[in-house]
Amino acid sequence: MDRHRVVALLNPPQSPFELACAAEVFGTGRQDVPGRYTFRICAESTGPLATTAGYAMHVDAGLAVLQEADTVVIPGWQPAGAPAPPAVIEALRDAHRRGARIAAICTGAFVLAQAGLLDGRRATTHWRHAAMLAAAFPEVRVDPDVLYMDHGDVATSAGTGAGIDLCLHLVRSDHGAAYAAEIARNMVLPPHREGSQLQYATRPSPTWADESLAPTLDWAASRLGTRLTIARLAERAGLSTRTLARRFNEQLGTSPGQWLLGRRLDEARVLLEQTDLPVESIAARVGLASAVNLRRHFRAHLGTTPGTYRRVFGETR
Repeated sequence: MDRHRVVALLNPPQSPFELACAAEVFGTGRQDVPGRYTFRICAESTGPLATTAGYAMHVDAGLAVLQEADTVVIPGWQPAGAPAPPAVIEALRDAHRRGARIAAICTGAFVLAQAGLLDGRRATTHWRHAAMLAAAFPEVRVDPDVLYMDHGDVATSAGTGAGIDLCLHLVRSDHGAAYAAEIARNMVLPPHREGSQLQYATRPSPTWADESLAPTLDWAASRLGTRLTIARLAERAGLSTRTLARRFNEQLGTSPGQWLLGRRLDEARVLLEQTDLPVESIAARVGLASAVNLRRHFRAHLGTTPGTYRRVFGETR
């Protein structure tokens, strides 16, 4: 069968790891897995190309090879949001018009957005850069909660390692789950990773609040395992529930209920990471009543389960 031609479009300084995500999936020969892809790299200019690791790699092909690609991969773009050269934008648009699939890893999504290929579509990027992508390209529906997003002709992934998830997904789409699983097995990776990228995001620092709310927030945070209602928070703050809601919105950009749920989930993450307490006990400690309730909120907000989260991040594992 004709091999599917994959071309990675590089830009200095290139991240070697993000390039390796695509190269390992599409470009590495394996003795027990039939080869169904060819892989090569290109850049706007040939010759030495700087990397983020401090060494240069040699690029022997220019943008013309994109005319022959079945899939174009953009393995990150540094710095995030930097304008892509006009020749690169036009080459990507030409490849897309010709029918090539365009896949961006991590900050490569910014280049697809600059080319207009994400207009009116959902897309993702590294969680640290999601807000920046959304602000710079309001016509793109940025989803910071997923590992990758595939529209068939255009695909984007979350940060760094999620590039492997996207590439394996593309292989599954091209040749089926069994073939993708063989590649993943050779890479000693799961063929499909559970959850969303938000489980990997750092827990946010407490949002600033002025003195009118700060004592109430500290009081509530120290009593997460108790029955905390909006009315109790308002009584503690000496405010009506309506005024409390307005203050929360003005100072924290959220409602009292959502702030309280966020703190409970943050504390549950800490306990899952640092203790071997049963999930039922953790749910009680953070005020979510039951393991079922904790699992439901974990799934809704982090795209995974407490048990899976602990297996990945637990210090006592």
